[in-house]
Amino acid sequence: MDEPARTPNLEFGDAIFTLAPEGLGSAQSALGRTRLRTFIALRWLAVAGQTAAVLFVAFVLKFDVPLAACLAIIAASAWLNVFLSFAFQSQRLTQRWEATVQLAFDTIQLAALVAVTGGLSNPFLLLLVAPVTVAALSLSRTRAVIIALLALGLAAFMPLVSMPLPWFYGQVAELPPMYHIGQFAALAVGVGFFSLSASRVSQDEAKLVRALDAASVVMAREQKISAIGAMSAMTTHELGTPLATIHLVAKELLAEIPKDDPRYEDIALLAEQADRCRAILATIRNAREATDIVHARVPLEALVTESAAPFRGLGVAVEVLVRPGDDADSRPPILNRSPEILHAISAFVENAVSFAETKVTVQASWTLDQIMISVTDDGPGFAQEVLPKLGEPYVSQRSEGQHGGGDMGLGFFIAKTLIERTGGRIATRNQAPPRSGAVVQALWPRAALEASGLD
Repeated sequence: MDEPARTPNLEFGDAIFTLAPEGLGSAQSALGRTRLRTFIALRWLAVAGQTAAVLFVAFVLKFDVPLAACLAIIAASAWLNVFLSFAFQSQRLTQRWEATVQLAFDTIQLAALVAVTGGLSNPFLLLLVAPVTVAALSLSRTRAVIIALLALGLAAFMPLVSMPLPWFYGQVAELPPMYHIGQFAALAVGVGFFSLSASRVSQDEAKLVRALDAASVVMAREQKISAIGAMSAMTTHELGTPLATIHLVAKELLAEIPKDDPRYEDIALLAEQADRCRAILATIRNAREATDIVHARVPLEALVTESAAPFRGLGVAVEVLVRPGDDADSRPPILNRSPEILHAISAFVENAVSFAETKVTVQASWTLDQIMISVTDDGPGFAQEVLPKLGEPYVSQRSEGQHGGGDMGLGFFIAKTLIERTGGRIATRNQAPPRSGAVVQALWPRAALEASGLD
């Protein structure tokens, strides 16, 4: 039986695992924390607009408007703003329930104003879309649905309680029931469209922000590791001199003290342990990845080999191929060591190993102008519905037949972001039949990676 096509799942170890409960939780957790001053500013804007509209209709158009009722309803919003401005700091983030209550109040206030000025006959009925849209942008999906249903419910109730549409003195504007039905239908369509659109935009933005945060955590973790490496280099250098002095003094004491002296064995042990410490420091010095000019440069072959090394011996053959392009010299380019590239290529290799049948090939090549690294496996390949969307955070989910279900695409997004940060770009595809498997290619301008100042 053929295996199901895969979707990408790239893990970044502790960095992703640590963020999972909060930073990488559901998109709902990022919503509903709008600042109080935003609600206050929007409400003052509504108060100004409502007041201007009512006064214009009453005194310019000379329509018969229930002016006292309208101004009282508008004043309710103004007094709420005054209370909130004095009772709370405007910079504070509102709790989710606070934002829900405030938007519910705004919906009821606007519906009341529309009801006393004609109800479904009032063309300004469509303004009920405004608080629903704000709710979709700033609240969770459930709370936004509550506000939307509240707006539609109040609109449906208006024919029972609404006052006549303001018109010229002594005249009554009678609109057919079909107009009222059309008004309600237009409101329902507007509420549905704008709430869904705003909710999708808000969800995508929240996912993107969390994905970028995760990429920042990955880089901060790598910078911390690099800092530890630099510190170890400094430590080995600083400890080298006192250890050499201890070793020299111990050797001189051994030359002066006869072997039958009871202190001879202690001094010999001291010299031996000093030698051992020097050997340990030499090992650290040779293995460190400090940021000096020597270790900051690495051949292309060494970079690719280092990226693939952790995934060898896991039951899948990992082959590294490095070869020049048709128009390049045979000497591999020397690159600036890049934590971003190491992380990204390692992530691609890890993903390939997890889906490969028997073999993963990591191939690096170069021309006079470009450097390319590709990771190929012989697994089921990328799912066709996912392939055009690769690089977007949380693009899909694994199918049931694949282990480790959950949100997908975040790791690939992080790796793609790291590649693009270094000046490269990513291309993905499946191998052409009769071969199977996925191919991920990273391509850079050679000048973006090659170390300068080489002899």
